[in-house]
Amino acid sequence: MLRISLLIVLTMVPAISMAQGIGGTVRVVDGDTFDVGGTRVRLHGVDAPEDGQPCTDADGVTWDCGAWVTQQVRRRIGARMARCDAVDIDRYGRTVATCTVAGQDVGRMLVSEGLALAYRKYSMAYDLDEKRAVIAGRGLHAHRFDRPAEFRRASRADRAAQGAAPDPDCLIKGNISRSGKRIHHLPGQADYARTVIRPAQGERWFCSEGQARAAGWRRARR
Repeated sequence: MLRISLLIVLTMVPAISMAQGIGGTVRVVDGDTFDVGGTRVRLHGVDAPEDGQPCTDADGVTWDCGAWVTQQVRRRIGARMARCDAVDIDRYGRTVATCTVAGQDVGRMLVSEGLALAYRKYSMAYDLDEKRAVIAGRGLHAHRFDRPAEFRRASRADRAAQGAAPDPDCLIKGNISRSGKRIHHLPGQADYARTVIRPAQGERWFCSEGQARAAGWRRARR
């Protein structure tokens, strides 16, 4: 009976942690990602330009709107206290959450000011806020730019065409040998640099060793 009770308590811990929320001082990583206290948080329902993503103004001048957005967000909420309610965990291990600063919904603020876009793939909560920002020409909407998800997709395709990892956070090479063995190579291993990934032949990139093992790949011996 005691063992069953302990098991119930342990299985409830993640749910309790999620329900309690996250609070702390904000350190802005980029336009939609923050460290809140000791937790890396990805804002739910919004998508901001990536660092290095170009925008073009009315005069045809191209500039780094991702870096600009990060700077603007840092000015607004950097070093302030935030309260976040967890929604999910993404594939990078970040906590996806809605956050408030001084009682104001951070996602709504950023989308309303044209510093981020509504990420409709995951939520329609900020759909009307983005539409109003577009009509008013606020922030990013005064310029020409690709939606962040489209920019990331194009960047991944370019990297793949050049033989590089499509995702800079997923650098483990999943190779299939001539004999059909599935072997993954970590950065720094002897054959890593000369191993070429051929997606058309079933080879792939992995973000972690656990992911590679779960898919049936074993680590290279050297």
